[in-house]
Amino acid sequence: MSTHDDHDHGHGEAQSVTDHMHDNSWSANLEKPQHADDIDLVTSQAINAIDHTEPGHHVNLVTHGNHGHPSEYLYDALDEMADANDIEWEYIEQCGCGGHVTRVYIS
Repeated sequence: MSTHDDHDHGHGEAQSVTDHMHDNSWSANLEKPQHADDIDLVTSQAINAIDHTEPGHHVNLVTHGNHGHPSEYLYDALDEMADANDIEWEYIEQCGCGGHVTRVYIS
């Protein structure tokens, strides 16, 4: 997998969504206040979460409701990633709080 964690995209003060490789399925919380007004942060940390998930598992990307449905901004980045990596994703549901869950499978 490619690594994107060496590029902070101007978000050097934002706390990382993960700091280790996950050898299990897990959820990345991209609904924190720091994500509410920063769609680029949501996208870059979603990519980072995928990069930190071992093959054979999935990561649930729980994105902030302020940005609308992830198909409007996140799926293009996932398409680009899929060109170089073996990933698939599906939309799971909208949370009661307004956020959205997209599950990304890493093969």
